[in-house]
Amino acid sequence: MNPQGHEEALGLAAVALGRAARALERAERAEAAAAHHELLAARPGREFHARIAATHRRSAACHRSSASLQDAFARRTAEWTPGQGAEPRFMTGVAEACGTDSAALTLVDSGRNQLAVAVSDEQSRAAQELEYVLGEGPSRDAASAHRPVHASGPAIETRWPGYGRALASLGITSVAAVPLGTTAGCIGALAVFDPRPVLAGPADLAAVAEALTRIVLLGPDADPDLYGGTDHRATVQQAAGMLSARLGCPVDDALALIKARAFAGELSLDAVSRRILRGDPELD
Repeated sequence: MNPQGHEEALGLAAVALGRAARALERAERAEAAAAHHELLAARPGREFHARIAATHRRSAACHRSSASLQDAFARRTAEWTPGQGAEPRFMTGVAEACGTDSAALTLVDSGRNQLAVAVSDEQSRAAQELEYVLGEGPSRDAASAHRPVHASGPAIETRWPGYGRALASLGITSVAAVPLGTTAGCIGALAVFDPRPVLAGPADLAAVAEALTRIVLLGPDADPDLYGGTDHRATVQQAAGMLSARLGCPVDDALALIKARAFAGELSLDAVSRRILRGDPELD
């Protein structure tokens, strides 16, 4: 076992536990405030306090969801032995909370262009890469329309012809996504693949998505990198810039070419991008 790697893992676990503890403290304060306003709402003419109480209850639920996610990551990381098995991912706990084994978090810019992605496993990575390459899919629709998206069976291919066929090849038969909404708009989407119906309803997904948005990504202990588990596609963007210079074309056109080569060759975007960065002439 690598002692240094083990110490780093324990350090990450400690950070997560600290964040979980602070989230629980915030939840308790919000619940206390809610209880206070609920008492005030019982008085004649003070009904508006009920709305304030509901806001505090919702905030408390978000903090408790965040604490649960942080605690799950801390537990996995503390139990993990470097060099034995895959390194723990924060999104694994998110997937569990959503009642599935596969979940992906996508962050987008104001133009709905995908900026970064974090996944729970290789299946969700493959599914999200397909969406990035093909420009269609549940996360894109959820973020664009600001509403939940769900499709299963043949409806997946009907809704997204190219993506649906490719998703079926991964053995995925059901997909759902909810937007990551903020007061300023939408910063992305949370997608789950083959969720277990008993555990993962729209309310469950929305609750986890709200916790991720308000607490994990934008709150006091925000960590958009999710403990190093977020892929900002730096390799792909660098390759697009290099290919753009080599071909004398716009970066967007170079990126489209990379995506096309990846899809046609059944390769990952990273694999194609690394070949470009090595100067592979076949991609010109």
